[in-house]
Amino acid sequence: MSTIETAPWLGQDKTGALTLSVHAQPGAKRTKIVGTHGERLKIAVASPPVDGKANQALIKALAKDLGLAKRDITILSGETGREKRLRIENLSKDDLLALIVAQFP
Repeated sequence: MSTIETAPWLGQDKTGALTLSVHAQPGAKRTKIVGTHGERLKIAVASPPVDGKANQALIKALAKDLGLAKRDITILSGETGREKRLRIENLSKDDLLALIVAQFP
């Protein structure tokens, strides 16, 4: 069983919102989920890490992939680093896992 399926990078807070531990890789050709990095979900980000552009691209791509509004995804910590914690609202844990696992045939 892969770390995508066991999801050590996925949690849930007291309000029911999901928390996602992410390792961002800025400067990639395309923004996409590429697998795991330790116990974090690794996401390649096409934008450079300048003036918050990579964070904006990360949120925009995740919102699109998950069928959410950008306002449903916020960065809890790690705005200036590669290791980030995100908060995702309006999506169940099972739905999030299904959407992410579907990207890894």
